[in-house]
Amino acid sequence: MGRMHKDTDSMRHAIGAQIADPFFAEGLFDALPDVVFFVKDVGGRYVVVNQTLVQRCGQRHKSALIGRTPAEVFAHPFGQTYLAQDMAVLAGDADIEDQLELHLYPNRDPGWCLTRKTALRDAQGRIIGLTGISRDLAMADKKNPAYRKVAAAVNVIHEQYGQPLQLPELARIANMSVAQIERYFLRIFHLTPRQMIIQTRVDAASRMLNGDASVADIAQACGYGDHSAFTRQFKATTGLTPSQYRQVAGRKGEV
Repeated sequence: MGRMHKDTDSMRHAIGAQIADPFFAEGLFDALPDVVFFVKDVGGRYVVVNQTLVQRCGQRHKSALIGRTPAEVFAHPFGQTYLAQDMAVLAGDADIEDQLELHLYPNRDPGWCLTRKTALRDAQGRIIGLTGISRDLAMADKKNPAYRKVAAAVNVIHEQYGQPLQLPELARIANMSVAQIERYFLRIFHLTPRQMIIQTRVDAASRMLNGDASVADIAQACGYGDHSAFTRQFKATTGLTPSQYRQVAGRKGEV
């Protein structure tokens, strides 16, 4: 086993030393319209971006992003939030793995994605930048044999998101064990049950924020007995507090 690992490392190092352009993946990611790809330096400035990110930022050319931070590219306060997230990764706090996020595009239409960011290190282990992707949430795999059973639990989430939802109860509804329902949720919806509950609640809250209901009432209606817990979850998912989202989403049509 150790010999195999050593041989694999040797092969990686050998081909890595021969690659003329370390950013060869940029062209591959340009061909993926549902994936945002980027590389940033230690200051959080874009070094490499794909065309999807350029379009999502309402720009035409990559040069509009290169050398700039998210705070200089995205509208306030989104850019500041993304930059703070980057700086935490660059400080070595922790990589980000499949964080569920709700983004607002230039026309203010919302879109769900899963974001990953990881620090880039040199041969001595020093952090020299970061790279990341943000994948649009994929459509459900309705051909999976377990889809109908899991869909019963999903219907409960959609209909009762304002109530306490426990994983063992969702598993019982789907006639599965907790381990099974978690596994099939990932296979079919590309989300954990907890992520789907969050998505459903934040979706509902974002719609309600277009109305006149108070943030406290919206929190209660979306299953959060604690106003502050709702605000923390909403900001972690959207990058904005509910009040900020209400203000930004209301400016539909502005770029």
